Amino acid sequence: MDSSSIRRLPRGRYALPPDEVARAQRDRLMTAMAEVTSEKGFVKTSVEDVIKRAVISRQSFYQHFTSKLDCFMAAFERSTALLEQRILMAAAGDGGPLERFDRAMTAFLETLTDDPANARLCVTEVYAAGPEAMEHRARFQRRLGDHVADILGATTEGGRFTSQMIVAATATMVSGPLIDGDHEALRSLGSRLTAHVRDLKAAGLL
Repeated sequence: MDSSSIRRLPRGRYALPPDEVARAQRDRLMTAMAEVTSEKGFVKTSVEDVIKRAVISRQSFYQHFTSKLDCFMAAFERSTALLEQRILMAAAGDGGPLERFDRAMTAFLETLTDDPANARLCVTEVYAAGPEAMEHRARFQRRLGDHVADILGATTEGGRFTSQMIVAATATMVSGPLIDGDHEALRSLGSRLTAHVRDLKAAGLL
């Protein structure tokens, strides 16, 4: 994907208010970070790569971010917030625990499939970004584990621990298909995971 995939700002001195210009620039830089790291990996990605993809000056980059890692973390937090929101929205509403879990899992996998660049940033490239990124990932994963426990009605310590295990296992299982770009393999995980969770619940482990 080349730089034309990122929407350019309209020309003209008064085209947009300054705060909207700044917001649009920041979004474009985060999108560029996700795209470039998906292609080159975090370690080989440079600030120059990101600003070229975003079609934004180096000066503008440093008005928004202090470093490559700072931009990466902002992109990571934006992507995980959207992912968490979609999971919770899918799980809301009517239905039993397993039905709601299945909807949440489907939303999770569809989000990864629809936006593979941000998916790889969150699931695979975060390992290369260092301790700060891994700490943020661990907190995000714990939140997802708590959401899964709530969705499945797991109230015991063992049940909530099992929910954390489900999230950790799912994160590992999606990594391979994401790296390979195998969308069909990603989607097929949903029904298999739901079936396994059903067995866990039937066995009283949730």
